[in-house]
Amino acid sequence: MAYKAYKFRMYPNQGQKVLFIKTFGCVRFVYNQMLADTMTHYEETGKRLRPTPAPYKKDYPWLKEVDSLALINAQNHLNQAWDRFFSKTAGHPNFKPKHGGRHSYTTNLVNGNIKLLKGAIQLPKVGVVRIRQHRTIPDGYVLKSATVSKTASGKYFVSVLFEYENQVPNVTPEKYIGLDFSVSKMFVSSEPELQTEERFLKNYRKARKKLAKEQRILSRRKRGSKRYEKQRQNVARLHEKVANKRKDYQQKLSTKITDQYDVVCVENLSMKEVTNLLNRSFRKGMGKYVLDNEWHKFTQMLAYKLEDRGKYLVKVKSEFPSSQLCSECGFLKSDLTLADRSWTCPECGVHHDRDINAAINLKREGKRLLSA
Repeated sequence: MAYKAYKFRMYPNQGQKVLFIKTFGCVRFVYNQMLADTMTHYEETGKRLRPTPAPYKKDYPWLKEVDSLALINAQNHLNQAWDRFFSKTAGHPNFKPKHGGRHSYTTNLVNGNIKLLKGAIQLPKVGVVRIRQHRTIPDGYVLKSATVSKTASGKYFVSVLFEYENQVPNVTPEKYIGLDFSVSKMFVSSEPELQTEERFLKNYRKARKKLAKEQRILSRRKRGSKRYEKQRQNVARLHEKVANKRKDYQQKLSTKITDQYDVVCVENLSMKEVTNLLNRSFRKGMGKYVLDNEWHKFTQMLAYKLEDRGKYLVKVKSEFPSSQLCSECGFLKSDLTLADRSWTCPECGVHHDRDINAAINLKREGKRLLSA
């Protein structure tokens, strides 16, 4: 069995908005209380405590006003955070902030309490909320849970999780492509017919002046005032617009690649190391262009779309000298620097564009790794 989530925009009325805000606050409160009690108990006894929301409802009766499953999921999320901490796969759990954090809660399907209706969704305690259902749910998908969230700009969304029987097709790899990460273009492809369009990749750079102006206005507002809140939402909407443009382009581009090719070969890069390298080698501030491309998120899109189609994403180790290796004769030019954007092979005399040459080498190395 596999799981897939569909995210829809919600349009709650004023009463439903109030209940959503109450639920966000109660979930945050219970999570923080259980985290504090767990930390105190561990310091005193050296043993891990597994608290439940039930005792807190006796001390704080207003917790009964919201969906009980949302509080139980807060308990589950805390337990998962502690499990990751003790298994040393993540850091120490943090307290959830009242301001600036992500406002969300999750509720589970129990006795038909969640129903996806035509143009609406029924949620526990809240009732029927209007949604914009832009996608049709395939037959055989079983609803499992729903996560309600609110963005910084004040928009509400619901992410509905479905369980389905995943029947992955058996694909024999035939068409390969190599993608080399690029700061200005997001990636350079080994195939000439598929390249990125730079005009879609400079959304942050284009919005930077406008964003700076809006941030300056926000800095002059008195925190907590109505004018401050209005300007904060203006800044949040601008950030959201940039992020949505980027995400839309990446979704369409990743779908196009996964439809056309059977195997996608990329370099397994650490974006933190790339950012630091650019800031050191060129000028401080270059690293923000790496963040603007969101390469890691793009490779995640490629991974799950390829997996659904029975295809492959091959990650080549970052130690592989993709840029220094001649794609024609295999000569290794070890003295190649990051500033060298093109070079001529001294063995075969072929002139290489650094990024295209790297993409071709990644494609060949990925093909070798997959066959091995």
